[in-house]
Amino acid sequence: MSHTEKELSFREIITKAVCGKGRKFSQASHTISPTNKPSSILGCWIINHKYEAEKKGDVIEVRGSYDANIWFSYSNNTKTDVATETITYTDVVPLTMQDKNVLSDDLEVIARAIQQPNTLEATIAPNGKSVIVQVEREFLVEVIGETKVCVYVNPDGCVDDLDDKSWDYDIEDEDFEDLDPNFLMGDLEE
Repeated sequence: MSHTEKELSFREIITKAVCGKGRKFSQASHTISPTNKPSSILGCWIINHKYEAEKKGDVIEVRGSYDANIWFSYSNNTKTDVATETITYTDVVPLTMQDKNVLSDDLEVIARAIQQPNTLEATIAPNGKSVIVQVEREFLVEVIGETKVCVYVNPDGCVDDLDDKSWDYDIEDEDFEDLDPNFLMGDLEE
């Protein structure tokens, strides 16, 4: 085989592919001060989570916000209220897999919250006036970019390994002899 024939057996294809990946689990504590001094914590929910991601050097910055809603009692457990605070955060996600052969700087960043922010614990702070909320979240990020892949090209073109006979499913009358005609009917005499 000549050098030219060998070169023709491969093609370089330019395509979009995942050229970077990363994952980050985070825990954070937030101190929230309700208008009334809490007697007990009745519940805490995280809602309205919003985020966006951007590549910054060799990392992805995920910036977002969510609302922490704390349901608590006050006045010696005689009244209840809900304190709401919007919390902002920035998670720096390192890229553990990164393809250095990306052809352009036109990259797309995809971030998915594989663990939406949720409350681990909400407790009254030692000062008795604030609530400490512990929150966890986890992100998976991917960087999509243009890259080059090399594929083998069969010089004979597409070869069908199966001939037409292997797809022939003709059924003969003998194939039906052992079938039980009452199989789907079950035992009707019960």
